[in-house]
Amino acid sequence: MDEAKDTLHRYLRSARDAVIWKVEGLSEYDARRPLTPTGTSMLGVVTHLAWVDCGYLGASFGRPFPEPEPWDFDDPATDPNADLVPDPGLSLEQTLAFYRRATAWSDETIAATPLEATGTVPWWREERRHPTLHTMLVHLVAQTHRHAGHLDILRERIDDRIGMIPDATNVVDGYDWPAHVARVQEAADRFR
Repeated sequence: MDEAKDTLHRYLRSARDAVIWKVEGLSEYDARRPLTPTGTSMLGVVTHLAWVDCGYLGASFGRPFPEPEPWDFDDPATDPNADLVPDPGLSLEQTLAFYRRATAWSDETIAATPLEATGTVPWWREERRHPTLHTMLVHLVAQTHRHAGHLDILRERIDDRIGMIPDATNVVDGYDWPAHVARVQEAADRFR
């Protein structure tokens, strides 16, 4: 048993679960519509995270994901944000199923690879290009939790659904949110 690997994998799975929970139950429209000035959408983040998993824990360790990427980032004509646009041919459920396939593929890499094994990330600077699985897991835990936080805020903008995960939202029941918002606004107004 590798306690460090198990711990990192548990934190990664926790972040992935939060990503799925934040998107489940949305309408097809709300899942896709841009919610920030830069066009961030709920399914765009999920699509990005799926391909991040496939790249870092698939191709980087000699296990390219069997489903081809729908773009070629080596082509200068490719939009550098193409992985943040959900496939319009896939439903919300199909996109979540794709995310689950991608993370299952990555989990196979984690299970079969020692923490000290090195991979190759061609898009990283030369001095960092050959990280260990340990480094890659730390990177992915941070990346996935960061994007889960984005999804948390975006979901709140859509329908006020907040919290970490369904069984442990980390939110006090019956909290007076309008009073809290008023306190935060009052503190900000002192600096107008």
